[in-house]
Amino acid sequence: MSKKPIVAIVGRPNVGKSTFVNRLLGARESIVDNMPGVTRDRLYFDVEWTGKPFTVIDTGGIIPDLKDEIMTSIYSQVEVATREADVIIFLTDGTEGVTPVDEDIANVLRKTKKPILLAVNKIDTPEKKDLINDFYSLAAGMPFPVSAMHGSGGIGDILDELTSLFPEDITGEESGAIRLAIVGRPNVGKSSLINSLLGQERVIVSDVAGTTRDSINTNVDYEGEEYILVDTAGIRRKSKVEYGIEKFSVIRSLKAIRESDVTVLLVDAVENITDQDKKIAQISNEAGRAIIVAVNKWDLVENKNTWTVNSYTKVIRREAPHLSFAPILYISAMTKKRIHKIFALAKEVYAESTKKVATSILNRVVLEAFLLNPPPSVKNKRLKAYYATQVGVQPPTFALFVNDKSLLIDTYQRYLENKLREAFGFEGTPIKIVFKNKKKK
Repeated sequence: MSKKPIVAIVGRPNVGKSTFVNRLLGARESIVDNMPGVTRDRLYFDVEWTGKPFTVIDTGGIIPDLKDEIMTSIYSQVEVATREADVIIFLTDGTEGVTPVDEDIANVLRKTKKPILLAVNKIDTPEKKDLINDFYSLAAGMPFPVSAMHGSGGIGDILDELTSLFPEDITGEESGAIRLAIVGRPNVGKSSLINSLLGQERVIVSDVAGTTRDSINTNVDYEGEEYILVDTAGIRRKSKVEYGIEKFSVIRSLKAIRESDVTVLLVDAVENITDQDKKIAQISNEAGRAIIVAVNKWDLVENKNTWTVNSYTKVIRREAPHLSFAPILYISAMTKKRIHKIFALAKEVYAESTKKVATSILNRVVLEAFLLNPPPSVKNKRLKAYYATQVGVQPPTFALFVNDKSLLIDTYQRYLENKLREAFGFEGTPIKIVFKNKKKK
């Protein structure tokens, strides 16, 4: 399972963080999987530089316009970045020089002991290079002159330095355990669920501190199967930064989801599924992770009857169609009702996410799908399928060679995905079909 290094872009307002991020996206066409953000501002995406993939967190959108909240916002931004990132790029504005806010940020970053790269932005002409000298006073390492707007300066130099800081083996060690990321909004009961799972089974192998203060990885053996529970209970509503809690939740869940095999999305039964739940689920889908929806606090739902579960399920399916393939459990971390089913269900959806399909059977299913429901004509041309093969797992990924992929429409792609699910299951996991033009001889 791939564990990509996480890089956070940190800096005060208006230094060009978003422009810098966009420059990284376009650098040498290095995007591997450009993941659209789950809020109006892009939060994260995958980039590759000289063969080394990494994930970038853009914290540029979390600063409000109200001046009396700027310092609180900055410290919250730095806190999130330093907890979750493996390397931090500290972006400053060369045309404005070192400011007191830059100094405050530098003081906080130095205490983290995380690798820091100092980028001085807006150095877009040779005459401006001397402006970087003042930034040595921040004691945050050698300043790199860059121009995010024009792409000139040391963009390549800072990326070379950045990737040199990554460990040689970025995929980490493979262990046979299934990693479960327990994620969700604040106060949905993540810690209670972890404690109930551990206290009920009394089968803790070892407690190992996670990579941040907020994530604790706990090894558990349940019915002869090893699991690793990843608790993201540190996602808490800050009394003075309520405006940014959704973005903080997304950022802090990101690492746990990407390093997991299965996402357990905890939903509050009293509120049912919310926009934030849907955003976290979308992150899991885009990361290709199997997912279980666990509706917690089921004991607090009043006047339950034989139709209550069906009613809740219909709401979730309607409000979150991108979770249509996800199994739903109704649990209570407090009373421990049905929580043990999480392990068995996680094992099932993990198996689905790593399932491999024989090429001959896959081609039969795909060609039958085309015969039963031919693609619509586009500009007097019709999509034709020649050959299909599975090229990956987590999520199950298929390459489909066609005559002209520009003839594909979204509804037909969804139709093919549904046909694959009808034939092979894939419960609890997203699937991906990559359409490729067949090379002409």
